[in-house]
Amino acid sequence: MRDWILPLIIGAATGVLSGFGVGGGTLLLVYMTAFAGVEQRLAQGINLLYFLPAGLMALPAHVKNGYIEKPALLPAIEAGLACAALAAWAATAIDVALLKKCFGGFLIMVGTAEFFGKEKK
Repeated sequence: MRDWILPLIIGAATGVLSGFGVGGGTLLLVYMTAFAGVEQRLAQGINLLYFLPAGLMALPAHVKNGYIEKPALLPAIEAGLACAALAAWAATAIDVALLKKCFGGFLIMVGTAEFFGKEKK
């Protein structure tokens, strides 16, 4: 009966983290695939849809605080759309087991870079 409470809490927590720019969508993807039993491709699609309102909610605060570089906006949007379309197409062509391994490798690389990366001054 109350199977919706944990996903609601996880969604809210990852939404807050997304607003701070921590990568809540990645954490949501890990939760869905590792703990909720959602198939990788479906979880990626849900994650993409989840990002739209989360990003839109954080955008006004980032604009207000001057974190948006307007000259870079259009090229970043164009590149993001093109890469998202290409990656979505590739994800449908790749075997799910390989897709999981690639995502796991990506998380390890990002985690290693964050852990051992030099702090910017």
